Order: sequence, then C-alpha cells, then structure tokens
Amino acid sequence: MSILRNIDPDNGRLSFGKIPKILDLPYLIELQRASYENFLKEGIRETFADISPIEDFTGNLVLEFLDYQLDPPTYTTEECRDRDATYARPLKVRVRLITKEGGDIKEVKEQDIFMGDFPCMTERGTFVINGAERVIVSQLVRSPGIYFTQNIELNQKRTFACTVIPNRGAWLEFVASADDIISVSIDKARKVPATVLLRAVGFGTDEELRELFNHDPILEPTLEKDAFSSTEEALIEIYRKQRPGDPPSVDSAQQLLQNLFFSPKRYNLALVGRYKLSRKLGQMITCQNTGVLVKPGILEDPDTGATINYNQTLIREDLVAVVRYMLALMRREQNERPPQGGVTEGGLPVTNDRGIFWLEPSAETQYRTTVRVDDIDHLGNRRIRAVGELLMNQFRVGLLRLERVVRERMTVQDLETVTPQALINIRPVVAAIKEFFGSSQLSQFMDQTNSLAELTHKRRLSALGPGGLSRERAGFEVRDVHYSHYGRVCPIETPEGPNIGLIGSLASYARVNHFGFMETPYRRVICRANHDVKHEGNVVYKKGDIVPRRKRHALILEGATVSVTVQVTDQIDYLSADEEDEHTICQANTRLNEKFQVTEERVVARAKHETQIVAREDVDYMDISPQQIVSIATALIPFLEHDDANRALMGANMQRQAVPLIKPDAPLVGTGVEYRAAKDSGALVVSAHTGEAVSVNANEVKIKDENGVVHTYTMLKFKRSNAGTCINQRPAVKLGDWVKAGDVIGDGQSSVNGELALGRNVLVAFMPFQGYNYEDAILLSEEMVTDDIFTSIHIEEYECEARDTKLGAEEITRDIPNVGEEALKDLDERGIVRIGAEVRTEDILVGKVTPKGETELTAEERLLRAIFGEKARDVRDTSLKVPHGEKGKVIDVKVFSRETTDELSPGVNQLVRVYVAQKRKIMQGDK
Repeated sequence: MSILRNIDPDNGRLSFGKIPKILDLPYLIELQRASYENFLKEGIRETFADISPIEDFTGNLVLEFLDYQLDPPTYTTEECRDRDATYARPLKVRVRLITKEGGDIKEVKEQDIFMGDFPCMTERGTFVINGAERVIVSQLVRSPGIYFTQNIELNQKRTFACTVIPNRGAWLEFVASADDIISVSIDKARKVPATVLLRAVGFGTDEELRELFNHDPILEPTLEKDAFSSTEEALIEIYRKQRPGDPPSVDSAQQLLQNLFFSPKRYNLALVGRYKLSRKLGQMITCQNTGVLVKPGILEDPDTGATINYNQTLIREDLVAVVRYMLALMRREQNERPPQGGVTEGGLPVTNDRGIFWLEPSAETQYRTTVRVDDIDHLGNRRIRAVGELLMNQFRVGLLRLERVVRERMTVQDLETVTPQALINIRPVVAAIKEFFGSSQLSQFMDQTNSLAELTHKRRLSALGPGGLSRERAGFEVRDVHYSHYGRVCPIETPEGPNIGLIGSLASYARVNHFGFMETPYRRVICRANHDVKHEGNVVYKKGDIVPRRKRHALILEGATVSVTVQVTDQIDYLSADEEDEHTICQANTRLNEKFQVTEERVVARAKHETQIVAREDVDYMDISPQQIVSIATALIPFLEHDDANRALMGANMQRQAVPLIKPDAPLVGTGVEYRAAKDSGALVVSAHTGEAVSVNANEVKIKDENGVVHTYTMLKFKRSNAGTCINQRPAVKLGDWVKAGDVIGDGQSSVNGELALGRNVLVAFMPFQGYNYEDAILLSEEMVTDDIFTSIHIEEYECEARDTKLGAEEITRDIPNVGEEALKDLDERGIVRIGAEVRTEDILVGKVTPKGETELTAEERLLRAIFGEKARDVRDTSLKVPHGEKGKVIDVKVFSRETTDELSPGVNQLVRVYVAQKRKIMQGDK
C-alpha cells in the first residue's frame, strides 16, 4: 500500500522521498499569463482613464475615451513566424468628442478609432515580434513606499533619514541631523525644517504643531530652527526653494504644493505605494469609493465585498505620520529609552515589549506599529513588475505623447467640422509599443535551446532595465543572497559573470500577489489544548480547542497551566516576506506522526534572519517541501543537498544548454519535477478536451470529445528554434487511448512521455584510462557515435531577396551565366533548390541574377550581343550559396512574392527562404 501511495499520478514514477508531497507545483508560467491578462482586462482601461478627458485650453472641445475592444489576430502564430509578422490584435477605441459653446454642449460626435496592432501573448507566454519569438522578463525593483535608514556619525550618534518614493512624481526626503533637527527636501531641492512643510499644509502655529506630537521635547530643536509662524509664510518659503528666481505669491505657492503631492495627475503612489506607506506608519486607509477605514492589505470591503480603492496621492496626515515616526526613532535612540513594558513620560507613546519598540496609536485612524529602520534588500521592499505592468507603463508614455498632439490639434481645427479621427494621431502610441518590444532591455530574444531553457527564461527576474539597477553601480549587498529570498528567489540559479545576483529565478512554489510582492506557501501549525485551560477559576479553553501562541504565553505568565499538542494542518497560507517576519517557521523535514502531530519537543525553525532551535509550541508554520527554496532548473538536480553550491549553480545553468537529441531518454533517477517542467514550458502538445484518440499519426492527433466533436492537434515537424535546434513534436498517445483535458498528447524536442529528457542514460565508469580522461576530459565508446546516442539535428535558415535596383529588377532564375549543368542539377525550373537535396559548401540554393551597369563593349562582346541578343545581356551571378563549412539536407523552402499579395519590405519583389538541416554526431570538443 505504501508503495502505491508514493506513485506520482502524473508520470507513474515511484517516490523514495521521506517527505510526502503536500502541494502540487503551481502553473509555472502563471506570472506571465496572469499579468498580461490583467493588462488586457484592467490595465488598458486604467491607462485611458488616466488621460481622459482631454480638454483644449478654452474648454470648448472635450475628447473622451469610452470603451475599447481587441479584435482577433490576422494570422496564427505559425503564419507570423513564416511571414516575419507580429502576432497582434487590432485595438479599436470608442471616442466621444464634445463641442461646447459658452459652457453649453453644442454637439456630441462618437467614432470608433483604430489605435494600432497590439502584440498578443501566445499560449506559451511568449510574443512573436517580426517573426521571432520573444520573452518579456519580469523586473525586480524597489517598491514605491516609504523607507527609513540610519547613519552612524563620527561621534557614534545615530542619525535617521526617510525617503517617500512614489510611482510617479516628486521624491520627499526627511533627514534628522546629529543636533536633532528634522529637515525636508522636496524633489532634491534645498532643505527646509520639516515643520515648514507641516505649516504649509495647514498646521500653521507652533501650538498646533506641539499639540500634533503630544508636546514631544525632541521636536523643539526643529521648531527653534523654523523661523516662520504661519501657513502663508511657509508656502512662500517652499515656493522660493522650488522655483528660485520666480516672484512668489501665496496662490501660486499653494498651486505648486497641490501639484507636487496632492494632484492625481502629477503624483501617484500606486496601490502598492499606499499599502507600504500606511503599513509602515501604522495608519488605517480611508477608501475613496466607500469611506470605510481598513488596515493596509485588505482589498475588499468586509461587509459588501466591493473592491476597495486606495487613495494614491499623499494626504496631509501622511506628512504628520512621517515626522511622528522620525521622532519615535530618535526617541528610541536617546537615553530616555522606555523601560520594559513602560511608556516614556511626555511626548509620543513609544513602548518596549521584550526589546521590540512600538509606536502606540494616538487616534482612531492609527494602529500599533514597530519602530525600526528598513533593510532595502529585503524582499518586503522589492517587488516584481511583470509584463502587464511594464506594458502599461509604456502604453501610458504613448498616450501622454498622444494627449499633447491632440491638444495642439484642438487649437487649429475648425469647431464645426472637427472629428475625433482628425484630432487623434496614433503614431506616438504605436511607436511606444514598438520601441518597448523591439529595443527594451527587458524584451529578449527567447532562449529556445531546449524546453527547460524556454521555461527558465519566462521565470527569470532581472534587477536591470529602466528604473532598475545598472551592473556597474550595483554593490555586493544587492547581489547577495538575503534571508527573505527563502521560497521566493532561488539562491543558486544566477549567472556567473558581471550579472551575478542581479538576475535570478523565481523559486518553484513562489507566486506574485496583488501588490507585486512574492509569496511562498506554508502549512499552518496549531496548538490544541490537552485539557481544560482555567484562568482565575474560569475555563477559557476547553480540551481540543485551538490556543493561539500569544494567548498561551500570556496565560503562562499569569500562572495558568497550559499543555498543548502541536499539529500541522492541511491549511496552506501564502506569506509575503513582510508577513513571514512576524512568524516562526519550522523545516519541511520536521518529524510528524500519522496524525500530523510534531513528535520532537524542540525543532529547527527560522525567525526572521536567524535559524534557531525552538520549542515546538512556538512554531506558527511549516515549510511545504524542501524544493520550495530553489528554482525549477535547480530542483531538477538529484541529491542537490550533497552538491557544493558553486557547482550546483553551474549545473542549473548548464542544463539549459543541452541540445535536443534525436533519441532522448527520460532520466532513470528524477526529482519529480520533470513532468511539470516539460508540460508548462509550452514545448509539448497538451489536450484541451477530454475524449478518445480517434486518429494518431506523425503530423496530427484527433481527439473525439464526449459530445462527438473531433478536435485536431497539429504537431510541429522539423521547425527551426531561435537557437537553431530542431523542434519536432511526436504523438505521445496511441489510437484508442482515453485522454483527459490537460494531458500531454504530443512530446516536444526534449521530452519523453511528457517528462523532460535533456540527455541519455549511459553507463559511466569512474576510472583512469591511460591519461586520456585527465582532469575534465572524458572518453566515449565508438558505439555511442555510430548508434547516434548523442546525435542532434541543427537547422539553418538561408534567405534570398530579389529587389528592384537602379539598373533594373533582380531575377530569381535557373538561367545563370557561366554556370555548368552539374551545379544546377538540384534546382527546379524556378531556380530554387528542391526539398530533399543534399547540399555542401558553395552549392547553389537559389539562382539569382542582378543587372550589371552598361560598360564600353569589346568587339567580341558586341559580336556575341549581335548573335545571341538578350541572352548575353549584362547580368552577374548573385545566387544564394551554402556558406563555407556548412552542409546538410534541404528540408523546407518558402517562397513569398508580391504577385501573391504577401507583405514584403519596400523594394523587395520576391523572398525565398531555404531551411537546411544538418545531423551532427558527437565529436571532440563537444561539451
């Protein structure tokens, strides 16, 4: 029975692991697919809402973007690859133009406007741009929000700084100097005392400011430095610092401050920025749409279930809360540290709870928060910008350029005849999207050497790119492995060169939450009372009740007897790095009995950055699996725990370089990840329907579903990958097999029966052999070469264009001057090589002649011209030939012509592509 229980239902493999499988791996390209879907559903609408409506300077013309739709793509992905086209969907937008006169609406015009072709994600999580498959790599960047840092001065005194970083808009920097003066710098301008900014937002007098901070004595040096006493004076001082040289006025200063921090068009914290800011400062969030107060992180109204809209600009209470937190940090460092459990006399309510300092709430809109500086390398402060968000930012750039064009055109158009189409020029939007896919650092040519390379590329995380780090300026700390990477970013898989630590890979079970922070799953651990727990004569917990950890500690401190059984539940919680810091988590190999109760009294557990041995009752969660800390490529290495980390890094990276073989083998010893890695990579054919295989051949599989409808799945045969390797899919089912939706029905170039197969299972002897296997050299049996054990197929693409030249059109023909019949034997009547021909270096693939410039003819040439007429016309041989060192068999020829209405580049009349496959046996020098 136990053996049957350990058989994997996906691939029938027997698991020898001591730790049972609790949770299946998630869909491995969920990050790419879900992010793009969210962009199509929400991102486009949000971006249009940001710039709509567009008004002219007189207010007589108003342009509104109402709704949009994406039409189906013109070509399939395969047709796009053949035609060098982009796999895209036309974007059509419903636009309304309102003409006003004297404030009254005079006329309303509505029109559907084509806004360009929008690149569309394939089912594999990739984009086809100009015929090439590309991947948008997710970016790991510093999150918008608030960051407190500390600096140790020469006199050993700690000083503090705080930076408020928005998604869009001006930075706000607070600095507490060694003499306890808090200054603020707005958008990198010169500093002013922080109280000047508070006065400018409405807290004008000294008494109001003292009242705000509970008469905290630490604020006094800042008030002494502040020479102003009213809101108006403070506004003018800020205006002078921001606009030196401009004549200041209270109105213009007020407008400047409004635009800097309180205008949604100019300043945007984003959802994540508001969440981080309020969570750090211990503020409740007031919802824009419901007015309800919620704790940061709650996205739905607890009563109605309505989606909550966070306020995404600053409010004046934020500025007060920042100064309040700065004062609390300064108080924590000063000599009047609160005693254990006590509150400081006078000033802000800072308490000490077992060495952790808390800022207690002083209003209903606040809650208790810890007082500490931030670690900028912690994953609670770094978030992922996936493809949807990157595209949305680029789309916004295009729409802002469009907005400027529309405003300019509104001033010159005739109000009577103007239409939405006349105002809108879609070129800036199309150019912005094209620029992003074509030349952004994060839009990369997909690594397609094998299925694993494909999957890893889609799960890659990069700290480089626009808005990120540069490899020259990135220090050691940001590249290093951080304790918060546990279960989120793989500590092993990273490049070895200058990008080490800046490019990583998502861990196996990690997912990205609504705010863009990485989460990893844990099993909930609970404590059940072994007896009725009494306190002051009353039963507070009955036998079998769950006793929370904090309550248990409190009861024990008050003298109650509490005996509990620690049990691991089936409940799985996904925790972000911030949330994980609040819990103690034991390892996946903690010993459990058959009732999932922890048997050891003390267990190895993690609490923040420390690994400790703790009492089992103090544990909140348990790891899901030992595999959860590493990426998919690393998880494919058997017995990884016995490897040195440096060699494991090389192994994880080198698996991606394995060339697909003619006869691949699934590994005899696997880790259980092979099936999902191959299936989710997109290189396999997966059935979308449940039914019976009614027709199976090398080119297609037909599945008849339960309703009698037949669905055809086509296999890709001998296609060239981005890396020049051969993509060849083979049926993985037999005639009459019953197939369930989601089952693999076609193997890819590096899989067998749906499992990843990057190499072969061969017999290896570890022994010296006359010095031939010195150091990293290996000896191979000749039989392995002759039996094609390590033989692979590589496909090269050769292209020939017939263009219009100044001297006339080039021509693709079999009639080539000065070429014998032997060289033309494999060309058809059009002058194009036949499929199946064996070709070698300098063989003609496509015959082409180009007109030569007229020169002074010799007597012989004139005679030839007189006898043969046009036959001896002046053309030169510009045929496409096999390059030096290449050979192989022609497996495909594609011809595109203007006459058959194919889209070709300007000046090109005909385009011929020839695909030559080469069978390469293993030889000296191969890795």
